[in-house]
Amino acid sequence: MNSAADDFDGWIRNDFVALNTRMEEAYFAAGAQILHDCPELEAVKRRIGREGAELVGRITEGHSPRAAHSTDDERYELLGSVGLYLGACRRHEIEGPQSAAWPLARALASSLGVAPRLVFAHQVLYNRAVGDTFRTFTSLDDERAFILYNGLSVLAYRRTAAALRRVRTLGVSSPLTAYLLREARSGLDDVLDLGRTLSRTLDVDRFFLNIRPYFKPHRVGGVEYRGVNAGDFAAISSIDVLLGLCSPYDPFYQAVLTEKYPYIPPEDQEALRATVKAEPLLDAFLRETSAGPLTPQLRDNAESFLSVCRLHGAASAFHHHRLVVPFLQAPADRARQEQESESEAADLTTSGPPLHVVMDTLARLVDLRTARRRPDADGGARPALDRLRHALDTAPGTAPAGQAALGTPRGRTAKPAPLASDTSSSTRPARTHATG
Repeated sequence: MNSAADDFDGWIRNDFVALNTRMEEAYFAAGAQILHDCPELEAVKRRIGREGAELVGRITEGHSPRAAHSTDDERYELLGSVGLYLGACRRHEIEGPQSAAWPLARALASSLGVAPRLVFAHQVLYNRAVGDTFRTFTSLDDERAFILYNGLSVLAYRRTAAALRRVRTLGVSSPLTAYLLREARSGLDDVLDLGRTLSRTLDVDRFFLNIRPYFKPHRVGGVEYRGVNAGDFAAISSIDVLLGLCSPYDPFYQAVLTEKYPYIPPEDQEALRATVKAEPLLDAFLRETSAGPLTPQLRDNAESFLSVCRLHGAASAFHHHRLVVPFLQAPADRARQEQESESEAADLTTSGPPLHVVMDTLARLVDLRTARRRPDADGGARPALDRLRHALDTAPGTAPAGQAALGTPRGRTAKPAPLASDTSSSTRPARTHATG
C-alpha cells in the first residue's frame, strides 16, 4: 500500500473508532437506534463523513502503479477498510461525503470480482491486527466478542471442510478417511462450543442497537448492495454439499449460493466452484454399502460420517435458535411495535429483504442441514440418510477390523450416532440447537 492508504488505515483504527464509540454510547444511553437533531452528535457525524472522504480521496488521487500492482489480499483488505467507512456513514445516516469513496470501492471490487462494500470476510478473515487489535467500528467489548467468536467459528468450519474435501481422494472405506472424519467432527464440536460462548457473552441490546446497524444495506453509486451476512463464507456451503445434506441442483439452494457469491472473498469463490462439482459423501457411502459385504472399516467410517452430519445440523440449529432468533428476530419484533412509520420498520433488517423473508430462508436452511422433512419439500437428504442407517442396522454383524479404526477401541465397533435427520425433532423443544 502507499502512504495515503496507510494514513487511512491509521484513521480507521483510531479516530474512526473513537468517533463511532462516542455516537454509540449516546444512542445506547437513550435506548435508541439513532438520534437526530443533537448538535453535539451532528458535529461528530460531520467529522466522520468529512475526514473519511478526505483520506479516501487522497488514495484515489495518488493511485500509483505500485498500488495498482498490490496483491489481491491487500486490495481486498483495503476494500474492507473503505467498507467500514461506508458502513458507518450508512449507520449514522450521513449523506453526501461518502460518495467520494464510491470510485475506489468500485475499482477495488471490479478488480477482484466481488461486491464493493464491507462483507463478513473483511471482519473475520481479512482483518490484520496491529498491536493485538483488529479493525472494528467501535471499541465496544461486544463488537470485539462478536468478531472474535464468529471468526474462530469460520476457521473451525474451514478445518471441517478441508477434511471432507480430502475424503474424496481416499475413498470412504479408507482407514485414512477415519482420521479425516474425526477431524471434521472436532471442527464442528468447536463451532458448537464457540456458538455457546458467543450466546453467553454477547449482550442482546448492545448487539441490536450498536453493532447490527453497521451491517445494513447501502448504495455504492446507483446500486444498493445488501448487508453483512454471517453465512458469507464458502466452508459452510462446502460442508452442506460434500455431506450431501444440500444439493447444488436444488433451485432453493442454488439461489442461496448464487446470491452469496459476490459477497465472499475470491479464494472462497474458487472453493465454492470446486465443491459443487464433487460427489457428495452420502452418495459414496450408499454406493459402497450396497455394493457388497459391509467391511468393519466401512461400517466405522459410515457411523462417523453420520455423526458429522448430526453435528453439522446441531451447529446450524444452535446458531439459528440461540443466536439469530434472540439477537435479531426477537428485538426486531419488539422494535417494530415501537416504530412510528413503515419506513422505520423496514429498516430493521441487514440483509435487504424483509426480516420475515430472511428468517424463512434461514429456517429452511436449518431444515436442510438437519434433514428435517418439510410439508412443502421432498425431504432433502432424509430418505438417503434413512437408507444408509438401514444398511448399517441390517447388515450381518462384522468382526472388528484387524487393526482398530481410529478413535475406536480394539474389539469394539463405533457407537452408532443419531442421524442428522433426528436432530431437529429430538432437540427442537428444548431450543438447544440452531444455525443460519
